[in-house]
Amino acid sequence: MKISIQVSEGPYNHEASVTAINYVKAALEAGHEIFRVFFYHDGVNNGTKFATPPQDDMNIQKTWSELAAAHNIDLVVCVAAAQRRGIVDQGEMERNKKDGMNIMDGFRISGLGQLIEAGIESDRLVVFGD
Repeated sequence: MKISIQVSEGPYNHEASVTAINYVKAALEAGHEIFRVFFYHDGVNNGTKFATPPQDDMNIQKTWSELAAAHNIDLVVCVAAAQRRGIVDQGEMERNKKDGMNIMDGFRISGLGQLIEAGIESDRLVVFGD
């Protein structure tokens, strides 16, 4: 089964991110394909490389990045939500004349069309968070 995921909550203020990570791991172990993970609303904060959780906390951003690299998962951050929350990649940095970027390795910024495509291309779209 081909599955896409939407994460709509931030990494440390809601259990949605960790639950989504665990779901993705379980789906992969069961032999399913993860087509895309789309981060929306506060979920875009899963894509910042500047978060530094305490040593006894899970580094959720790093976990997503490593999971994507190991399994070739497309991690997409919603452009409008990212702009509102200060998540910046190379293209957004140049377009908006920012002096740096803070997107985590393995993530990319794109529009809602990527979420629509994920819903069309996948057998299931599973949403974590409100």
